Amino acid sequence: MIANLERIESLSQRLIAGLAQRPTPNPGVDGPGPELYASAASAWMKMLTEQPARVIEQQVNFWGETLKHYAKAQDALVKGRMTAPEDDPDEAEARPDKRFSNPLWNTHPFFNYVKKQYRINAKAMQSAAADLEMPDRIARKRLDWLTGQIIDMMAPTNFLATNPDALEKAVQTEGESLVRGLENLVRDVEQNRGDLVVSLADRDAFTVGGNIGTTEGKVVHRGPLYELIQYAPRTEQVHALPLVIFPPWINKFYILDLKPQNSLIRWLVDQGHTVFVVSWKNPDPSFAETGMEDYVAAYLDASERVMERTGQKKLNITGYCIAGTTLAATLGVLKQRGDDRVNSATFLTTLTDFSDLGEFLTFLQPDFVEGIREEVSRRGIFPAQLMSRTMSFLRANDLVWGPAIRSYMMGETPPAFDLLYWNGDSTNLPGRMTLDYIDGLCVQNRLPKHGFTVLGHTVTLADVTVPLCSVACETDHIAPWKDCWKGVAQMGADDKTFVLSESGHIAGIVNPPSKKKYGHYAGDGGFSADHAVWKDAATFREGSWWPLWGEWLAARSGDMVPARQPEDDLGDAPGEYVHERAT
Repeated sequence: MIANLERIESLSQRLIAGLAQRPTPNPGVDGPGPELYASAASAWMKMLTEQPARVIEQQVNFWGETLKHYAKAQDALVKGRMTAPEDDPDEAEARPDKRFSNPLWNTHPFFNYVKKQYRINAKAMQSAAADLEMPDRIARKRLDWLTGQIIDMMAPTNFLATNPDALEKAVQTEGESLVRGLENLVRDVEQNRGDLVVSLADRDAFTVGGNIGTTEGKVVHRGPLYELIQYAPRTEQVHALPLVIFPPWINKFYILDLKPQNSLIRWLVDQGHTVFVVSWKNPDPSFAETGMEDYVAAYLDASERVMERTGQKKLNITGYCIAGTTLAATLGVLKQRGDDRVNSATFLTTLTDFSDLGEFLTFLQPDFVEGIREEVSRRGIFPAQLMSRTMSFLRANDLVWGPAIRSYMMGETPPAFDLLYWNGDSTNLPGRMTLDYIDGLCVQNRLPKHGFTVLGHTVTLADVTVPLCSVACETDHIAPWKDCWKGVAQMGADDKTFVLSESGHIAGIVNPPSKKKYGHYAGDGGFSADHAVWKDAATFREGSWWPLWGEWLAARSGDMVPARQPEDDLGDAPGEYVHERAT
């Protein structure tokens, strides 16, 4: 006990010192602007003035439910037993919720009371918000999102006194779990320079180039913005046309080269492709004026270097997520220049039509965009921590509150999960590029019709005329598949294949054939109707989409030639840039 108290004192001092490092907060990116609160308050006052009976009815219903629940809890406490879950109509109506999986939530009078009162409170908040007449669809969606965030934040599982799992663990370990939890909290604050970003994976379990990102290759070019990696062949002969992969610069490229058994890069090399991958620089404030044009220029530069090294006049290109969006703009520039170097293009979970911002509609509004503008003006970059936090709150229970409970209240070490490790190894974004992307591509949605100007060319999706394959994921909340499909439908290519993989933004892509886990739909027609019509006409196949894409790519990669070894290397893969952490 004395030792634990000493540790707590030392950790508390470190926590205070760590929190003191936090930079000046920016209200514009910490939450909605005052306009949302004002519109909600105005809507409530309007309802109170015009429909006072409705407001009173809300309050009466809430307090009636609360008092009835209190009476039931008192009765259960006196009788010393709870109603069995299967005999409880409230439990029968409630959706399954893994947060309340501990049996004490049903058998213990206190925890059962807390759980049910939380549900009553949540229902009342949702009802009150739904009854407000908001000025437009955007305000409505933002209010619903904010209401959901508050409900999730106030869950009893998020507080030590009302979390039976954490209390049981504390008793079993004589408080050791709470001390370890404080250690985890201090670690996260110190690693993020005063910001609290919960670690999703054990950072000591993996080493890039050690047990992940291990496919053999060489860095064959290093420039200010990217390194170019050429992978060593694993077959005696390879396809004549090389393949260059552009990963997103929001995260690092080794998502495509985790462990050997789920590495898309290694699999492609095994299929006889000469594979090049771009590893982006993790920008610091000196990259403040680096914009989308610089990334498009990097695509052109990297493709030229690949053709020079392989002696080919054509190549195949793949872009993942934001790198796919940029690939579409690059293909437009090449089209307008009369440059036919790209033989085929593959887009992985790529949005090119942002007419429906989906879950990002909540964020990409004037108050948040202005907050981003202030942030990049002050720092020169959009920091990785802010990006990670924003993305995490799209799935708060899974990516914020759940991990925080396990780490800080249960004292558990984050899991040794390679995908989550990669997710936490995010990068900064250059200031100008951030604004180019958010304003020109997302908010103004210039690429489909009006045109996005880059390197002196105003390009649209109609300029994308090379044979293309697009892979989207069925439950992707970052790049919804129907919006990925919408962009492809507007591209000017005659040869178009669309693949819909089961699962989400990452798991649907990192889906090797050996797992036989997620299936996929595929079709090369039906782009004149809508996404639902396409899916009805598509063919469903069990297992990974990789072999299907492998066949599609092989048919567009030329004859077989002797394997090419990387030459004039600047070091082994995965290179230097991948090790740079965001600070």
